[in-house]
Amino acid sequence: MASHPCLRPVEPCGGGGKMAAAGALERSFVELSGAERERPRHFREFTVCGIGTANALAGAVKYSESAGGFCYLESGKLFAVTRNRFIHWKTSGDTLELVEESLDVNLLNNAVRLKFQNCSLLPGGVHVSETQNHVIILILTNQTVHRLLLPHPSRMYRSELVIESQMQSIFTDVGKVDFRDPCNSQLIPAVPGLSPNSTSSAAWLGSDGEALFALPSASGGIFVLKLPSYDIPGMVSVVELKQSSVMQRLLIGWMPTAIRGDQGPSDRPLALAVHCVEHDAFIFALCQDHKLRMWSYKDQMCLMVADMLEYVPVSKDFQLSIGTGHKLRLAYSPSMGLYLGLFMHSPKRGQFCIFQLVSTENNRYSLDHISSVFTSQETLIDFALTSTDIWALWHDAENQTVVRYITFEHNVAGQWNSVFMHSLPEEEIIIRDDQDPREMYLQTLFTPGRFINAALCKALQIFCRGTERNLDLSWSELKKEVTLAVESELQGSVTEYEFSQEEFRNLQQEFWCKFYACCLQYQEALSHPLALHLNPHTNMVCLLKKGYLSFLVPSSLVDHLYLHPDDDLLAEDEAAISDDVEVARDVMCLIKCLRLIGESVTMDMSVMMEMSCYNLQSPEKAAEQILEDLITIDVENVMEDICSKLQEIKNPVHAIGLLLREMDYETEVEMEKGFNPAQPLNIRMNLSQLYGGSTAGYIVCRGVCKIASTRFLICRDLLILQHLLLRLGDAAILGADQLFQAQQDLLHRTSPLLLCYYLIKWGSQCLATDVPVDTLESNLQHLSVLELTDSGAVTGNKFVSSPQTIVELFFQEVARKHIIAHLFSQPKAPLSQTGLNWPEMITAVTNYLLQLLWPSNPGCLFMECLMANCQYVQLQDYIQLLHPWCQVNIGSCRFMLGRCYLVTGEGQKALQCFRQAASEVGKEEFLDRLIRSEDGEIVSTPRMQYYDKVLRLLDVIGLPELVIQLAMSAITEAGDDWKSQATLRTCIFKHHLDLGHNSQAYEALTHIPDSSRRLDCLRQLVVVLCERSQLQDLVEFPYVNLHNEVVAIIESRARAVDLMTHNYYELLYAFHIYRHNYRKAGTVMFEYGMRLGREVRTLRGLEKQGNCYLAAVNCLRLIRPEYAWIVHPASGAVCDRPGTSPKRNHDGECTAAPTNRQIEILELGDLEKECSLARIRLTLAQHDPSAVAVAGSSSAEEMVSLLVQAGLFDTAISLCQTFKLPLTPVFEGLAFKCIKLQLGGEAAQAEAWSWLAANQLSSVITTKESRCFEWRCKYLLRIWNSLVLSAFIKCYR
Repeated sequence: MASHPCLRPVEPCGGGGKMAAAGALERSFVELSGAERERPRHFREFTVCGIGTANALAGAVKYSESAGGFCYLESGKLFAVTRNRFIHWKTSGDTLELVEESLDVNLLNNAVRLKFQNCSLLPGGVHVSETQNHVIILILTNQTVHRLLLPHPSRMYRSELVIESQMQSIFTDVGKVDFRDPCNSQLIPAVPGLSPNSTSSAAWLGSDGEALFALPSASGGIFVLKLPSYDIPGMVSVVELKQSSVMQRLLIGWMPTAIRGDQGPSDRPLALAVHCVEHDAFIFALCQDHKLRMWSYKDQMCLMVADMLEYVPVSKDFQLSIGTGHKLRLAYSPSMGLYLGLFMHSPKRGQFCIFQLVSTENNRYSLDHISSVFTSQETLIDFALTSTDIWALWHDAENQTVVRYITFEHNVAGQWNSVFMHSLPEEEIIIRDDQDPREMYLQTLFTPGRFINAALCKALQIFCRGTERNLDLSWSELKKEVTLAVESELQGSVTEYEFSQEEFRNLQQEFWCKFYACCLQYQEALSHPLALHLNPHTNMVCLLKKGYLSFLVPSSLVDHLYLHPDDDLLAEDEAAISDDVEVARDVMCLIKCLRLIGESVTMDMSVMMEMSCYNLQSPEKAAEQILEDLITIDVENVMEDICSKLQEIKNPVHAIGLLLREMDYETEVEMEKGFNPAQPLNIRMNLSQLYGGSTAGYIVCRGVCKIASTRFLICRDLLILQHLLLRLGDAAILGADQLFQAQQDLLHRTSPLLLCYYLIKWGSQCLATDVPVDTLESNLQHLSVLELTDSGAVTGNKFVSSPQTIVELFFQEVARKHIIAHLFSQPKAPLSQTGLNWPEMITAVTNYLLQLLWPSNPGCLFMECLMANCQYVQLQDYIQLLHPWCQVNIGSCRFMLGRCYLVTGEGQKALQCFRQAASEVGKEEFLDRLIRSEDGEIVSTPRMQYYDKVLRLLDVIGLPELVIQLAMSAITEAGDDWKSQATLRTCIFKHHLDLGHNSQAYEALTHIPDSSRRLDCLRQLVVVLCERSQLQDLVEFPYVNLHNEVVAIIESRARAVDLMTHNYYELLYAFHIYRHNYRKAGTVMFEYGMRLGREVRTLRGLEKQGNCYLAAVNCLRLIRPEYAWIVHPASGAVCDRPGTSPKRNHDGECTAAPTNRQIEILELGDLEKECSLARIRLTLAQHDPSAVAVAGSSSAEEMVSLLVQAGLFDTAISLCQTFKLPLTPVFEGLAFKCIKLQLGGEAAQAEAWSWLAANQLSSVITTKESRCFEWRCKYLLRIWNSLVLSAFIKCYR
């Protein structure tokens, strides 16, 4: 195959000593199924009604099913829109199914099904061509020809830069096509007519855009039907090519201008092929008389006739017989010219003849015979030809599919190279007594890579005949439907009410076995091969089957040697192993011994090894037990054959070591992450889509699974063989000094290798869980706390609900871009000139994916991807399988396992894992990236940074108990790092406080070494406990060395918040009372009362003011008289309190606080006066509510005036006596009242009773009339001047 022009060869994965040409040899290929496990492909159906076919009998002609493919001309160019894009189809009866595939993007509306009424499609009757603007599909049936015109992909998009993950297919608008348009559909003429038994055809586009169809005529020649170009008016015409080189033209109306003579059937074409040249087309016909004829359509003459019997050594009977089963293929190379490949079929054996077309002067042509290749295969289904290779598809005598290829030049031995086909699932499932039949059958049916969705749906439909079921199901829905169907059938067959457990188990197994057999039948039917599809631009080979598509990929040298039969191994296989002949022979003998062991291992023994790996048991012990069982059941002396072959190995230790190194993908070099920023943006974006389609991802991951499965078997057999060597203990085989080395070194190297491949195989079969978008977003927030969102393993995209395996998920989300960036990081040629070579690309991508998945490599992108995509159950299982034997990334594994435990609600287990991971900080790449700060600043030790990240994660998730426990653990490691100590203890304080653990919060607060943080926490403690009304705890804490700070905080809060909403003054009062500091308590209550008078102008405020002053008086009365005093709160206590913005002058500078402020001392008597004044204010407010606004902050002098105005003369005189104020204002006011009463009328007399009742005059005026309202007016007028005034004067003289 053509070599890749620029890609670097695959780098070695491990150490030195590798096999000589491990990556270069392509002696064999492996088939990888490309069938989706999603819903069955949705075909949009259209019916094509051919003109003039209405009266034809449907199904009168039956042809076999066929398939084919078309690849775009630029499908191998790196920057083309049609890169890795192709079309394939299948015909069956009157139905044509067309599908467009892409390996880079997922195509929408890419499948159509066309039904041709009353017609049958010819096998191979679909031909696709492309022009600059269109893709033209030419279709031939037994009665009609059709042309389907579709837009070219390069014309469907505005830009050649494809960055979407989904794109529209060329079949999107196929519903707009008029299938009845006579310009694009015509009836095949009755004269000359289609040969009744012929199935061959050819079609092509002419140089002027016309569509031409070549068919064998009923008379034995070839006729060509021409449809004019779709955009140029014209007439349909027919030309018949005759052996005599004379042309007969039939115009529209199908009336011949001349009638041909009879032509024998011996030269009737069996196979047709067309090669277009400039302004002409060469039509090649391989006929029944074993002759190859070449016609020129332009000149309408036969240019060459070659007898193929000259190149076929066959009997005389064959020469006289009519040829059947011959096939013809063409291959064109711009450098080498046109190649013709002919398959000459004979009853006993077939032969491929390869020719090169040679042109001479005078327009003469001849064939240059290149090679003849013989084959003993019985039934050739299809073959494909390139300028170097033949690819052939057979059915052997056992009806098994066989695909082989051969390089026809320089292949003297004629040895075909193998393709290891994808085998059907096992026919019988072995179920142990301790296993549930339903679970085992479901596991087998739905294990990735075994059954396709279509086979399961068809089996379900047959199994539930008579029951309508929706078959448009996802993988998980289909699993539920299958379970329901089988269980329903089981219950429907039950006639008894009671069963023994054994009877029910047998009945259950019977029904599941019945359904499984049905699935096998349909899987086998859908796996029937129809054709090969070969892309000459990328060397990609596909196998088109009845139900799905599969791809052929190169097999590695180790896998080739292990899977290939001994008889087919050649000398070149030895040369590929090593340049040293003896070493190569040793390895070959070793591989043969391994194959013999593998053929002897039974299913039970194989399951034993897999279960030992799954159950974390020693593979070495399992291998030893398998060896014991093999020796016990050895009736064919296989062990003797193995021992005899071991005698041929001169240095088994070296051979085993070479094999182990070849299979080891461990590397110390980590792959670069991301594309080279030096590359232009459009190139990076284009490369980012390479192999981004779901089909490519599935193929790559199936390749990884195939390699892992094969290598697991090799390692298993190698372990068994090494135990056999130790058991023999023969120094002649091992050498005395090598026996110990084999036991200690090779065994301990083989076991981890086997476990690595088992783990990769397990991941390739483990389905990912579909995750809701909101869960992914929540997870992304948690990862952002860890600052991992810029990691290449973290994506914000929700993967589709198709049943991806976790390896597929990893490849699509993370690994693919890393691999592609790595492959094209240092190209050897300009990328614009780069071509894609499928065998090399798939090999490189698969090998690099294995490196990224290899458990013992330093990076852990795979686990990061699982964590980022919420695959926690799978991640937990993966780490559990990895933990006992892999000593790489231990800390990273423990951290991610802790993350899993957090999700499953196992907090203590998570905490233990996080603690264990801390010891590996600074040793592993993932943990180093975890502690890396976004700004690059390192503020503490790596381990403290790690604890900080984990604590933040636990905080965001909402697990304060775990935060406290982990912080306590971190404190023991912080040592003398006082900053870390402060951070951790602050964290502990915060979460204790949040949990309501007030005592623990206070305890944590007292241990904070940073005074500023301690003060902040103390302030938070005060505020939170006040808001929770947990004041008793707040008051009773001892506050050792924090007393002044607490007081300052509470005072600050008291002076900064609303007085009527918060009770900080009362809290501070209780705080001082609890500590018997009565003077401070009195001071607090006095300040509280002052502020109430100034700021709370309500009746409630005056009531609280009186109580505050009364509490302050009581406090001072509890102190000895000489100490019963307080300092009058300064104006700053109210106005310039802490927390307020500083006062500034007109220049913006802070003004200096006054320094000459005088201190005022208040004694007990002063407080009693204030208390009395407060009571009088309340009395006034209760008597006259309108005075509330001014009473609270009024002085004693102002209060006298307010009381006189309100008529409270008694209270006013009492206030004057308390504050030693003159009584003159009181009597003046009283006199004014009396005068006003004398001069007033009824209204004034009524008003007088309100203020008169407010004064306590009962001791002076005790007459009954004074309390009688009906005599009030006369009485007042008579005695007021003399009695009332004189009574007040007498009372207060």
